[in-house]
Amino acid sequence: MHFQDEQSLVLSAAKNEMLANFYKYTNPSLSMMYYQKHLMCIQQLAAADYRGYQENQMYTRAGEQNSFVRVLHTSPDAPAVDVYVNGQKVITDLTFKETTDYLRLPPGQYTIEVYPAGDMSQLVLQERVALTRNTYYTAAATGKLANISLDVFVDKPYVSPNQSKVRVIHLSPDAPNVDIAVKGGDVLFRNVPFKKATDYLTLSPMTVNLEVRVAGTNNVVLSIPQVQLKAGKTYTAVAVGLANGMPALDAIFLMS
Repeated sequence: MHFQDEQSLVLSAAKNEMLANFYKYTNPSLSMMYYQKHLMCIQQLAAADYRGYQENQMYTRAGEQNSFVRVLHTSPDAPAVDVYVNGQKVITDLTFKETTDYLRLPPGQYTIEVYPAGDMSQLVLQERVALTRNTYYTAAATGKLANISLDVFVDKPYVSPNQSKVRVIHLSPDAPNVDIAVKGGDVLFRNVPFKKATDYLTLSPMTVNLEVRVAGTNNVVLSIPQVQLKAGKTYTAVAVGLANGMPALDAIFLMS
């Protein structure tokens, strides 16, 4: 929140409180209206303060200007894997649909190598990635084993304490472009192609039934019931698996 916006809210809160007290006995209904306006201003100020505190905490966690990376295994036919960063094993036995906690790394260039769990005789994947300070990333092993790649997505975990935030990443290698919609209702994310992440959508906390449709149609290829979006949380819904084969198409939710 900018200083001028905050100052305006403080003045509005004070003015509405004064008017509420002025009409307290002569016009109780009007007094209550002004008092509710006063409370709304106070709530907005509190939310802004909390958001600033939350962001400061995130930067405090960043400590010495670190970067943060979590690794996600979405290759449907790849084995469990070990992950090495600059030659050092940092992740052991990561299986399909599993994700790690965020790893804390100084900003810079890194070589990421992926091997079958417990076996360094055959390299599965090697990529060079650049990490920026105070930035959060999801690095996903993506595609079938014959064409596997490491795709890196920037995460934006900050959200208002009374809101939730969600995006979608399409990582099913044989699925067409998709729409993600409320069950039987409006489309939230349109025409999402393979290996692409949507922008984040800010929503009120809720429990909602979602469905994945072939883009531009009502053809539902996956139902996602009872999705809980909690206040102050950021979610990434990832489409994984195969539209035609096993493991079957599925959606996993990562929370920041």
